[in-house]
Amino acid sequence: MTDVRKKLASSLTAETTELIPYLPYLLQDIYELGSSPTDMLDLLRQHTPASTAWNVLDLACGKGAVSVFLASSLGCHVKGIDLMPAFIAVAAAKAAAANVLDLCHFVVGDINEAIEAESDHDVVILGAAGDVLGTPVETIAKLRTTVKAGGFILIDDAYVEPHSALDYHTRGDWLTFFQQTHVVLLGEAASGPDVDQINRENQAWIVQRAAELTRAYPEKADLFAGYVETQQRECDELAGDLSGITWLLQVVEAEAY
Repeated sequence: MTDVRKKLASSLTAETTELIPYLPYLLQDIYELGSSPTDMLDLLRQHTPASTAWNVLDLACGKGAVSVFLASSLGCHVKGIDLMPAFIAVAAAKAAAANVLDLCHFVVGDINEAIEAESDHDVVILGAAGDVLGTPVETIAKLRTTVKAGGFILIDDAYVEPHSALDYHTRGDWLTFFQQTHVVLLGEAASGPDVDQINRENQAWIVQRAAELTRAYPEKADLFAGYVETQQRECDELAGDLSGITWLLQVVEAEAY
């Protein structure tokens, strides 16, 4: 469980598991925790035979922004899994408010365990979850097992240009990962021009909530200040060398690749 908590903290840009109990408060004003529901919907509509008969699996679904949007827009069934009970509660409430609670099923769970049991979905989504499932190759290989032959994978991540000072994958690296795991890149959506403004607004909320927590728990001031600093560093990277991207992939058999 310790390793799971570390990965959970990391996926939400928290450098220590001590922050986990405070994350729902720190992030209470932010519904879309990283991924763009619109980008994912557009990719599916442009490159796949999107269907109301689809079963979609949303891993690390957060507060359900993507799940609820897809269910509302496509009429498909979506199962969302996240380790944070507070996020799952919000997701269910949002689904109810959007009148798609009958299409959405939200579960508290560790996606590392869930991915071993889930199968036969039409689409699987991993949005802005970092390395929770392992390296990119390990992650894609695991995601493949959850969808039907010919099924689709949506991954929200990022890349850097060659020779960037940031230690991260280039676009060329990602294309190699796709080839190694026998998936075909069908489409991609770069983060829009408004992402910097959204990040600034979200950071302002986090700064405010961190200040409130600091007043309530002054002995943990350094903990909250560290989270604010880490979030700001990520915002700066996304405004600089790091480019956010959503990839739409299709699973193919190795011999057909």
